[in-house]
Parts: sequence; structure tokens; C-alpha cells
Amino acid sequence: MNALYPMESEGMAMPNNAALETPELVRAVQDVLMQGLELLFTLRDKAYARVLASPYNASIGQHYRHVLEHFVCLVKGLRSGEINYDARERNPRIENEVTYASVLTCDMLRAVKQYRQETLERDCHVLQSVAYGGAAPSVTSSNIGRELAYCAGHAIHHFAIIRLIANEVGATVPPEFGFAPSTLKHMAALSAD
Repeated sequence: MNALYPMESEGMAMPNNAALETPELVRAVQDVLMQGLELLFTLRDKAYARVLASPYNASIGQHYRHVLEHFVCLVKGLRSGEINYDARERNPRIENEVTYASVLTCDMLRAVKQYRQETLERDCHVLQSVAYGGAAPSVTSSNIGRELAYCAGHAIHHFAIIRLIANEVGATVPPEFGFAPSTLKHMAALSAD
């Protein structure tokens, strides 16, 4: 059974209308994941895994792992309808090995590519610790589309931090890397004036 690709693993045939237009949100998430992949293609393990001192106290790989594992939680939770962001694996291979992170990014791209509008509208429950003093994670009602948008926005936020770390280790990032689409539109409007 393949938990990342529930339609394939459960023997569910893709509907004949699978060629329908890909939802805009799915295309946006694919763009974000492709930005990450483009970054990975420019890095070697040493720069990727290098932990910088304060104020960063982190590596590109640590932030990238954190981003990817949120997508993994979402994809794994699709079938059950329960997305548990606290159940991240925190796999050191993702934060230390560029090739491993690249393969997992491609896995996420393949999984998300299957999402159609019906997938995005599917209800789910989200488990995530948000209170510092609370013992149990909070449980909230959501839907797959909302969580996919959350993962994309969360990725962009961490990409902005990765952009700063990359500058410190001499790595090049894609021009739009770490900028929200609304920020890019605003910057374009300002430069047009």
C-alpha cells in the first residue's frame, strides 16, 4: 500500500475526467515545490546541511525538511481525512542530503498533481500543537484545499529564511524564491510607476 498516492494504492481508478483542468491552487503549489527543487539542484550537501551560527542557528536543510514534512503530513492524511502536523518524521536525511530531499520533493509533486477540485473540497481534521502549555494538540476542522494553501504559504515563509541563509553560504536562489505572490505583484506595480 502506498500512503503517498492513495488513489493508486487503494486500487481506485483515476476518473475518466482526470484530464480536467488542474486547479489554480494545485498549480501554485507545484510552482512553490519547483522553486524548492530548483534551489536543491544548485546545492551540494555541505552547503545544504551547514548550520549557521546566530541569528540563524539553522541550515537550509533544516528549514527545507520542515517545509517538506508538512506536505508529507498533508499527503499522508488525505485518505484518512486526518492531517497530523505534529507527526512529522523529522528525518535527518531530508535535512542533510540534497538528493534525498530532491526525491521527496518529486514525490510531493507527483502526489499533488493528482489533486482535483473534488480533492480540494474534501473535509479533514487537523491536529497541531499551537499552545505552549497545552499537553494535547488542537484539533480543527478544515479541508484539503485550505491545508494545501497553508503548506504553500508556510513554504514561502521558510523559503524567505532559506534565502537569507543561502546568501550567507554563497548559494544562489531563484529570483522569486521566498517572496509571496502578492509581494511580487506589489513590487512589479511599484516598478511600473
